[in-house]
Amino acid sequence: MIRHRWPALMTDLYELTMAAGYFENEIRHQATFELFVRHMPPHRSYLIAAGLAQVLSYLSELRFTEQEIDFLRRHPAFQHVSSEFFEYLRRFRFTGDVWALPEGTPFFAPEPVLYIRAPIIEAQVLETYLLSMINFQTSIASKAARVVEAAQGRPVIEFGARRAHSMDSALYGARAAFIGGCVGTSNVEAGAIFGIPIYGTAAHSWTMAFDSEMEAFRAYLRVFPETTILLLDTYDTIAAAEKATQLGPVIRGVRLDSGDVITLSKRVRQILDQAGMTNTKIIVSSDLDEYRITELLAAGAPIDMFGVGTQLSVSYDAPTLGGVYKLVEQVVDGQVQYKMKLSAEKATYPGRKQIWRCLDEDGHYLHDVIGLMDEDPPEEGAVPLLKQYMRNGRICVQYPTLKEIQEAARAHLARLPAPYRKIRGAETYPVKISPNLEALRERVLREL
Repeated sequence: MIRHRWPALMTDLYELTMAAGYFENEIRHQATFELFVRHMPPHRSYLIAAGLAQVLSYLSELRFTEQEIDFLRRHPAFQHVSSEFFEYLRRFRFTGDVWALPEGTPFFAPEPVLYIRAPIIEAQVLETYLLSMINFQTSIASKAARVVEAAQGRPVIEFGARRAHSMDSALYGARAAFIGGCVGTSNVEAGAIFGIPIYGTAAHSWTMAFDSEMEAFRAYLRVFPETTILLLDTYDTIAAAEKATQLGPVIRGVRLDSGDVITLSKRVRQILDQAGMTNTKIIVSSDLDEYRITELLAAGAPIDMFGVGTQLSVSYDAPTLGGVYKLVEQVVDGQVQYKMKLSAEKATYPGRKQIWRCLDEDGHYLHDVIGLMDEDPPEEGAVPLLKQYMRNGRICVQYPTLKEIQEAARAHLARLPAPYRKIRGAETYPVKISPNLEALRERVLREL
């Protein structure tokens, strides 16, 4: 089974009708589009950029096949479009430039995440794919970072494939969760494709398939003597813990997936320790999120590891990000034309921009400044965040490994002061607009 049989058609119809409209009206000039998030989603004080690797791969390989072109040619929307447009699609390649935040970078509304500068048809047709990939992975990476923060150094495994909105979502969700700080995933495909460590135990059905719980435990241990983690809550959790002690310290861990986790984890820890199984870990799953994990640890639950599924894989409390992709400038007959929206609550700033991150003497984040791409740093020591990844349609950097991205995200978050990382009641990180950018906006506003 092929995951995407028609990659060039992974878009909304209006992207392609606009492309045809530009072509038929001989509109071929260079344009710059900006992808950004207007407002922070509920319960989020920061976001973690993710999804760029898939975007770059898509742009590098984007082609229209004969099958895709034939489908469009037969569609009623294109009945008045010339054959020259479909010939253009046969030759279509992305030839533009890409500037973006490195994956794993914390950012805030309304900072630009990515720029596309290309002939306007090329830049336009990318919108749907870019928003889908960046919005989704950024949502999951940001949720994962919060969950990992709540776990206070205890490992978190992403368990959400079965609750994701598709297996594609499960795959890229596992990748994004790893960027956000999860140590691994239960998703085997994500392990195979991205090299993410994969983890798993056994389901209740394993235990139920045997005549007795103890027989199920012994059978599992025989097959997996070095990695056995026993699921305790199929019948009676405490009784199962007692049975686990009969197998001794060879048991790597036990998992609790239901019930009063605080009380059960304390009692199970006591049972294991009394049997000399002090190194046997307690893993907890069952509808966990950053809020529940915070409550469990505050109550003293002796949990060593968390498996987080549904709440993470769909970013349950903030399932949509609301990123947008807008035209900010174009070059027509050698003249730069700045573009901006004026509509209520959806106004934009014109021009290509840079984000400057201003730091204190210890390297901790103070505030960000959004300025024009070609202006000087707003203050000494300010660091530019947007980097160029493609030039003339070709990737122009050595892309980091997924592990390196995860480590970068961890280092970034350590430099974000604690008041901005709080699970509840986090402060709003200050993002400023440079005087030059504000002046350009005023000038364009007068012209419009």
